[in-house]
Amino acid sequence: MAENAANPVDENADEAPGLRKIIHVDMDAFFASVEQRDNPELRGKPVAVGGSSGRGVVAAASYEARKFGVKSAMPSVTAKRKCPDLIFVKSRFDAYREVSAQIREIFLYHTPHVEPLSLDEAFLDVTEDIHGIGSATAIAQAIRKAIRETTQLTASAGVSYNKFLAKLASDQNKPDGLCVIRPGQGAEFVQSLPIRRFHGIGPKGAEKMARLGIETGADLAGKDLQWLRAHFGSFGDYLFKAARGIDHRPVRANRIRKSIGGERTFSEDISSGSALRETLDNIIEIVWGRIADKQAKGRTVTLKVKFNDFQIMTRARSLDAPVADRAQFAAIAHEILEAELPLAMPIRLMGLTLSNLEREKESKGKREDPQLPLL
Repeated sequence: MAENAANPVDENADEAPGLRKIIHVDMDAFFASVEQRDNPELRGKPVAVGGSSGRGVVAAASYEARKFGVKSAMPSVTAKRKCPDLIFVKSRFDAYREVSAQIREIFLYHTPHVEPLSLDEAFLDVTEDIHGIGSATAIAQAIRKAIRETTQLTASAGVSYNKFLAKLASDQNKPDGLCVIRPGQGAEFVQSLPIRRFHGIGPKGAEKMARLGIETGADLAGKDLQWLRAHFGSFGDYLFKAARGIDHRPVRANRIRKSIGGERTFSEDISSGSALRETLDNIIEIVWGRIADKQAKGRTVTLKVKFNDFQIMTRARSLDAPVADRAQFAAIAHEILEAELPLAMPIRLMGLTLSNLEREKESKGKREDPQLPLL
């Protein structure tokens, strides 16, 4: 287990008073790791979860496969070309959801303030140390230990005083790592990172920033808010705060839901109809699992895509009666997508939601944001 903390600097005057203690926990190569756990013959080998056909798409890749450049949302033919020994396995979402439930119970033992981001990651607010463990870092270590003992899988964690920094920290020492960013260290830590590490900045966004002379967090911090708004619109406000490690958002465990859904940002832009259809199938599987878990009933299905120029398109279909089952939900989602094909340009994000909710069953500590990242 690795632990890393940024060097101390002066307290950031822009930080909110009464700093929180936030943990971001992220399972390591979750789907692929579950497959390797359940099939010993796959351990230590490059594994991709997803379709292996010429029109298939990688849903997740093991660390052995990532060493060859295999990434999620990559066309299977490209992945196979990068890694000739790549082993493809079909998705088993029931298995992933079962493990996710085990992980969630571990989180809830330590705090009721759990904000899930997907099946395999969540924010936890542990400002209140309900078991007297001693520190947020010690709680993160206890959570990772419990996950390993319960699931035989590893998780990485980031500990900090806000959500943005905790999420960056959890990725710092992957896999099976821990990173702590203490109060006063956030701005320096962020400004040491390549711009591609910022959540929401994909390959095309990084290319645009490079053309504008922005390659690191320090470069970004050198731009004022007016300049950022002029070049990135409303996204500039996020960039301005992110470059300074500022994020006042609370962990929302009991958010009132107006919709249930999920979205996925791709490591590489996709545009082909076959890749879009298979990616949508993966999103449908996960989102419908959330809908079924909450026993939610809704009448509007909305498809969201973000093009590689950051423009967003949404298309919705509303029914007179609630969506009856998964088959109808999937059919409507695909009908919406097919009506837009071919797309005007490649996309870097796809999302799907069910809204106009009429009834849902909530469980304490298990409410989720309406649009959650999937992988």
